[in-house]
Amino acid sequence: MPGPPPANLFSVFPEKLAARLFAGAKTTRLAADETLFLAGDPGDGCYRVEQGLLKVSMIAASGAERILAIVGPGAIVGELSTIDGLPRSASVAAVRDSELTFVSRAAFAAFAGEHPVVYKHLVTLLASRLRDTDGVVAAGSFLPLKGRVARALLDLSEAFGQDVGQGRILIRQKVSQSDVAAMAGIARENVSRILNDWIRDKLVSRLSGYYCLENKKKLERESAL
Repeated sequence: MPGPPPANLFSVFPEKLAARLFAGAKTTRLAADETLFLAGDPGDGCYRVEQGLLKVSMIAASGAERILAIVGPGAIVGELSTIDGLPRSASVAAVRDSELTFVSRAAFAAFAGEHPVVYKHLVTLLASRLRDTDGVVAAGSFLPLKGRVARALLDLSEAFGQDVGQGRILIRQKVSQSDVAAMAGIARENVSRILNDWIRDKLVSRLSGYYCLENKKKLERESAL
């Protein structure tokens, strides 16, 4: 299960230095559903999302997809390969039309050489990623199907939620049952059954194509390990 947007170097890095690093960076544009890179591709640099929305996922040989995170403006993707030079560990594609800025691995290394404080923040980065991984393993191993779906919806609400009063949280991003299934790591048919049950029980509603959490506290209990 994905948690909050994945930790990256620049979520623990002073914004002013991050802005300096990306000053003059190359612009890349993606159309909706266009792939930025695939797991296993060479790690030649990192991207910052300026506009749009990306999904980070793993894709099996069978074509099955597991969405690890959905990220928006300000997020960085590809930074681990930029740091260690190894191939991409996950695939990234645009959910909607997106604009990104790109910094090469060589430019990053030069910047880090001038600002060695970057390395101080690597420990925080690695600790955050380890915690995220622990959460994914625990959720996939111990949560029942309803708990996985609840956690997917709660994660979406953390990233895109808007409080519309009386404790109701509207997820301001249209997601399909297939998207929720890919986040939860379960079959779409199970997601459909669970969401239909929750809509009937007024835990969740569907408003103009958007999911709304009607009872967030109960969903939190469903997702508790």
